[in-house]
Amino acid sequence: MNDSTIMRILFLDQSGKMGGAELSLLDLAKDHRKTGRVALFQDGPFRKALEVAQIPVTVLSQGAPIDVGRDSTGWEALQQTGALLKLVKRAAALGQDYDVLYANTLKALVVGALASVLCRKPLVYHLRDILSQEHFSRSNLRLAIFLSNHFARHVIANSEATRQAFIQAGGRSHKISVIYNGFQPEDYQRPPEEISALRSQLGLSSTDYVVGHFSRLSPWKGQHILIESLSYCPKNTVVLLVGEALFGEEDYGAQLRQQVEKLGLGDRVKFLGFRSDVPSLMAACDLVTHTSTAPEPFGRVIIEAMLCGTPVIAAAAGGQRNWWNRARRAG
Repeated sequence: MNDSTIMRILFLDQSGKMGGAELSLLDLAKDHRKTGRVALFQDGPFRKALEVAQIPVTVLSQGAPIDVGRDSTGWEALQQTGALLKLVKRAAALGQDYDVLYANTLKALVVGALASVLCRKPLVYHLRDILSQEHFSRSNLRLAIFLSNHFARHVIANSEATRQAFIQAGGRSHKISVIYNGFQPEDYQRPPEEISALRSQLGLSSTDYVVGHFSRLSPWKGQHILIESLSYCPKNTVVLLVGEALFGEEDYGAQLRQQVEKLGLGDRVKFLGFRSDVPSLMAACDLVTHTSTAPEPFGRVIIEAMLCGTPVIAAAAGGQRNWWNRARRAG
């Protein structure tokens, strides 16, 4: 297959930071290095990761990011109109050179929907969230469904749970299909000597039982539950919290540190922040936990830990429940 037969895709993403949606997009965009481009709404570590992977990237805005969160009201979103229109114009101008616009997040859907009209290119929305009031404000839910129904040519759901929630929220069933995230198993294989060296670097002894948690620091990701549970565990149990607070949730990160201090667990909890060596860290753990307090759309961390050969404890809800049941039926 030559380059002329490969669809030219302009990938749109809101964040310069590294989250689960960005990691999945990074994997996907690697297959479109020669004919695709990622357009970010703000600069940050994600842009650097794309450049390291030799994926063309453009940052559409050098100013402050659009400050519209999952719980934002319609009025708060309206106040961002000026910044939004600038992004739309830049995305539309860039989109002229591509066959399709691809929105990787809800904010990208907002920009992509309007930009697709201006540049007259089809829009695909990759839905990586469970559209429910557990995750989004009512106004944001209505906006996501309206844009998906009226502007997106097709919607990709990352799990059956995500697809079902979309339809229950009012999304058109004929517009959405499930495509699970893909992984390269060889990317998660680590030699024993590397794992041993990493444990030593982290100050872990051979008798420590290491429990890992891999996620941004966010209330609904449930790190506080793991810390509370640690107080009931044997004293050789150590928790690694890998990830940092994103999207205005810095207060929660401070609360976690206060919780650790209050419970006297300072020597048993390690805040490692964002790390690029996640497979090695997962392999260095004796157990990985997934403590989300609301159904997870997909559960990327769970599959990654399994690929590393590390046992996982996770809630039987959301995306992971669907694909796990499907795997069990398939034998």
